[in-house]
Amino acid sequence: MTRRPRLLVLNQYYAPGVEATGQLLAQLCSDLARDFDVTVVTGRQADVPVGRGTHDGVDLIRVRSTTFDRRRLSLRALNYATFLAQALRVALTQERPAVVLAMTDPPVIGDLALIVARRFRVPLVVVSQDVFPETAARLGRIENPVVLTALRVLVNAYLRRADRVVAIGETMRERLVAKGAHADRVTVIPNWVDSDTLAPAPRDSAWARANGFGGRFVVMHSGNVGHAQDLESLIRASMLLDDLDDLSVAIVGGGTRHAELVALARKLGADRVRFLPYQPRETLAQSLSAADVHVVGLARGLAGYVVPSRLYGVLAVARPVICAADAESETAQLVERVGCGILVEPGRPDLLADAVRRAYSGVLDLEEMGRRGREYVTQEADRRVAVGRYRELLDELVS
Repeated sequence: MTRRPRLLVLNQYYAPGVEATGQLLAQLCSDLARDFDVTVVTGRQADVPVGRGTHDGVDLIRVRSTTFDRRRLSLRALNYATFLAQALRVALTQERPAVVLAMTDPPVIGDLALIVARRFRVPLVVVSQDVFPETAARLGRIENPVVLTALRVLVNAYLRRADRVVAIGETMRERLVAKGAHADRVTVIPNWVDSDTLAPAPRDSAWARANGFGGRFVVMHSGNVGHAQDLESLIRASMLLDDLDDLSVAIVGGGTRHAELVALARKLGADRVRFLPYQPRETLAQSLSAADVHVVGLARGLAGYVVPSRLYGVLAVARPVICAADAESETAQLVERVGCGILVEPGRPDLLADAVRRAYSGVLDLEEMGRRGREYVTQEADRRVAVGRYRELLDELVS
């Protein structure tokens, strides 16, 4: 029998964690396991034992690492450091792979993956989910010039040496090439959604009624509640819509700004805004479908540095979007090209409120926008399409 090629994968997060990178990586690895022997080295997670196990045909190794609250940068850095140290030790002791693949969580894991790939003398693939440290600098999360310089050196080191770099959008590809990645080695493979699992559900579902959204016009954000999403604008926009009695604004998810935004809503008296936790995969289709329209926000200046993958889930359930992002961002260009929503400037609560009012009033054909989005996802951003592109890339390197 012909021996299957081995794929060694490194990333701090993996399912069943709620992190988007972990969920996407788990789907990718389980599908690739049909053709590869896949081993994933990942971090510790609450309620999941440390050590070796299997999940959907994937050999999974969870290393001992700290799991402190990530809202404080110092504690997040400690989580990263403990994971990186343990992951390097474990990865170097594995059987020789045919390819090493890393997804950029944490952002400098590409350097660790480069060491492993050079140790085994095999190709390295890095999947870039954002452009670091520029994203952190633009959000004001890292301001120390010495730290920023050091991080740029570390990230640029693996971008220049990786055999393939995967960007999740064309604008991001341009950013990565500008940072030093070889243009002929950068491949664009957008993130995806499983459109079979995540399909449209009725607005007036059991989930909607249980959470008080039955019979109401629901505007929703679902996903990470961090700095890049500009959710402050959504909360402030809700204050300009007091005359819409049956309007509800739902912010579903968690993240570094969750507590801060809850406090802001309370301070402003934004009673229409409801905060709900991340929803399990089993009810995600119902929760996303409970909205009449979704807001996909991206803070000003982040075009090409971050690509919100939550958009694909919204389109999969045939719901329209209000995209509050720079016009040159991947998200804004997709929404405009597909015709699955409308665009507004980021950081403008007044414009966002006007867009919600237009959606509420019936001026916009929300059903048709949703239909277009669903059609696009099934043809261009479905799980099987993305996995096929990754399989082609890996087959090329192995051969």
